[in-house]
Amino acid sequence: MGRRQRAKLNRAIQYAVLVVVLVVLALVADWEQIGRAFFNVEVAKAQFPGVITTALLNTVVYTVLGFAFGLGLGVLLALMKMSPVAPYRWIATGYIELFRGLPALLVFIALGFGVPIAFQLRFDIYSTVMLSLGLVGAAYIAETIRAGIQAVPKGQVEAARSLGMSPSRTMLTVVLPQAFRIILPPLTNELILITKDSSLIYLLGLSASQYELAKFGRGALNQYQSLTPILIAGLCYLIITIPLSRLSVLLERKYGGGARSKAGHGGAA
Repeated sequence: MGRRQRAKLNRAIQYAVLVVVLVVLALVADWEQIGRAFFNVEVAKAQFPGVITTALLNTVVYTVLGFAFGLGLGVLLALMKMSPVAPYRWIATGYIELFRGLPALLVFIALGFGVPIAFQLRFDIYSTVMLSLGLVGAAYIAETIRAGIQAVPKGQVEAARSLGMSPSRTMLTVVLPQAFRIILPPLTNELILITKDSSLIYLLGLSASQYELAKFGRGALNQYQSLTPILIAGLCYLIITIPLSRLSVLLERKYGGGARSKAGHGGAA
């Protein structure tokens, strides 16, 4: 038997095994129970419009706040890490290593419970989520921005300096705009991760008007004893993340894709 024939036989066997497994699952599964647990129409109807007008909207707001703060701080950290002033580099490196090593969950707990207990300083829910998501996200965003800046051809910098531009003006008007084009795909991926990490805010206790998708689904799960609200919450997350994923792919094709330096994320997504 030739190599091509063996490959066809192997694929046929794998397809056959898959079909057998699916048939067995279809026969042994309690579809009525599955339908009640995941696709309860009455429970699903009860989730609307709140799951959109409150939970989905709050998730988007929390994500935007965290990403905006993380992006601003990330730019600052990236510039500090590339600074010729050694203390700036040490501070940026220490920050990045610290917050890349800490779980986002721990940061939420520290800001939501630890800081109020230790310093009698209490943040509102929007400040807490913005700081928690932003502090962690900035560590990864900073490394992504640094990689983008270093990817800008040195000739661009030399040309700007030869025209009499100062180092700061060169960075702001020449380097950063080009760097952001390079890093748009990984920044979009970071936005997706922050969207999922925003679910951690449910641990801090929210009023009904502050519910995000995870808390909204958890509350409805307890109320209706059905997994349908969790399924709906998951679909709402996909409404956000799938377009962002497609946007990341399109940007990567258009701009060539920047290096994403985030090897792993400290949050529980």
